Amino acid sequence: MKPLIGITTNQSTNVNGHPTVMLMQAYIHAIMQAGGVPVLIPSMIHADGWDALYSRLDGVLFSGGGDIALEHFAGEPHPRVYDVDPERDSIELNMIQASASDGKPFLGICRGAQMVNVGLGGTLYTHIHDQIPNPLDHDYPGDMRTALAHTVCLEAGGRLAQIMGAEQLHVNSLHHQGLKDLAPGLQAQAWAPDGLVEAVELGGHPFGLAVQWHPEWLTGQEETRRLFRAFVEAAGA
Repeated sequence: MKPLIGITTNQSTNVNGHPTVMLMQAYIHAIMQAGGVPVLIPSMIHADGWDALYSRLDGVLFSGGGDIALEHFAGEPHPRVYDVDPERDSIELNMIQASASDGKPFLGICRGAQMVNVGLGGTLYTHIHDQIPNPLDHDYPGDMRTALAHTVCLEAGGRLAQIMGAEQLHVNSLHHQGLKDLAPGLQAQAWAPDGLVEAVELGGHPFGLAVQWHPEWLTGQEETRRLFRAFVEAAGA
């Protein structure tokens, strides 16, 4: 039986202003291509509901989206902080802590990587450009999701490098925040040329990985397909 992969979602509105649950299809296609069955997780589910859903999932993908509320990591205020969704923060924090505790496979992407770090006790740069010296432009101009913005160097012999079969990748970049102090138990697995941590692993976990770039838009790369296959296979184990 194919594993069920829950994917967290954004709250939005349609052209008529009606509330919607939104997720870009690239996440769904990446999971299906890897052999999983995607299940969307609405952030407005109440506490008793998310627990019932979580228990039925074989893995959780924490997707990209808006910024995390500063209160969760004592973040430095910045005018670029945007699209904070308290309901989404709440359900993702619960699911990250549960996944870390019970060994359910998880994969974080962009905001998802930041939420993994925050959920386990780490901090973020709330606007990279103003808070680290000589940074790259990680918030790549425009909506160029398949453009390869910079390289990342993977930890030699690390879990991510072993899965992807490479120690350097060319990746896209669509974020203005980034990982600052890593949470206890998280290990850096990749770095951008400016030194920013671009991937982490939860040590001792069956599959607890998170990446700062958007691999769901890069499934033309065999290395990226290996990452999603490894995640889905771990969820089905």
